[in-house]
Amino acid sequence: MTAVKLGMFTMPFHHPGKNYAQLLDEDREAVILADRLGFTEAYVGEHFSSWSERITSPLIFLATVIPLTRQIRLGTGVLNLPQVHPGLVAAHAAMFDQLSGGRFIMGIGPGGLVSDLEMFDVGQAELRPQMVQESIDIVLKLWAQDPPYEINGRFWKFALKDAIWPEFKVGYIPRPLQQPHPPIALSIITPNSSSAKVAGEKGWIPVSGNFFHKRYLRGHWEKYVEGCEAVGRRPDPGVWRVSRSVLVTESDAEAEEYLADPGSGLSFYYKFFIHSFSLGRKALFMIKPDVDLPDADTTVDAVKRGMIIAGSPSKVLDQLVALREEIGPFGTLLMAGHDWDRPALWKRSMELLATQVMPRFTRG
Repeated sequence: MTAVKLGMFTMPFHHPGKNYAQLLDEDREAVILADRLGFTEAYVGEHFSSWSERITSPLIFLATVIPLTRQIRLGTGVLNLPQVHPGLVAAHAAMFDQLSGGRFIMGIGPGGLVSDLEMFDVGQAELRPQMVQESIDIVLKLWAQDPPYEINGRFWKFALKDAIWPEFKVGYIPRPLQQPHPPIALSIITPNSSSAKVAGEKGWIPVSGNFFHKRYLRGHWEKYVEGCEAVGRRPDPGVWRVSRSVLVTESDAEAEEYLADPGSGLSFYYKFFIHSFSLGRKALFMIKPDVDLPDADTTVDAVKRGMIIAGSPSKVLDQLVALREEIGPFGTLLMAGHDWDRPALWKRSMELLATQVMPRFTRG
């Protein structure tokens, strides 16, 4: 069996009352620690209008850890393409790939934070995946050719034809270090996601998020396979990234003590999703431990215990083995980043996961 790699994915989510500089320092420390522990990649989210998720530019944030890390690949989780002009995406992503020495993974998606969607007014939900596709097509086109550029898309129309000075390369869009472009990863959330099929068709990395129940993961892989088969590509489970919330403690009792705390950062995290998924989209089914559980009984404690993999190293190992048996093989486990409300607990969890759980999980 192919060795499973270990990475991390962080929204990142914090209590809105937390000091801004402190949370940025903690998130940076988490990525630096992940690198030291041998994590292969780290993805960081992008949100423009939330004090719960206050990294407004994963590229700026990740640029600060480039000189403090050695081997970990740095990914956006994700660049919300409908909310940004493709020319800006191309220019910023190219510079980041150069700064990182080619360690960039370009995670893209349609965006999902309600306040961002309202602020940018990007249109109907069903149009956003189409905007993602058009945007990344434009980015790749800008990276692949010299000017003049003329874009006549459905959502973006622009040209750069007159202000071209070849001697000084004025009018030329910067290009990334990795050629023809950095690896592209697509976030996958909803059951039987069409995005998973697109990832298979395009040869992109499928990244299944952590904020839904594990019962939907298998459907993501099946859709990805469907996309691969549509273009004659052999699906490789090694490219599949699966994110889960994992807490590894010295003993089962220590994990239970934290899980039982209604005031923990993890409890606040799932309180947020119960609130979010109860509104608008009516997606509470995605986090219920049992789809038949009445909404009124979908408590923070019930959701938390149904979603997180927690316990001693041996117990967490058993749960990961059971997960793989349920959904099939995958290439990288992305540990979900959570608020360090108890820094020592969460740092130790990363250490135990990397040093005691993953070597045995890979062998098994």
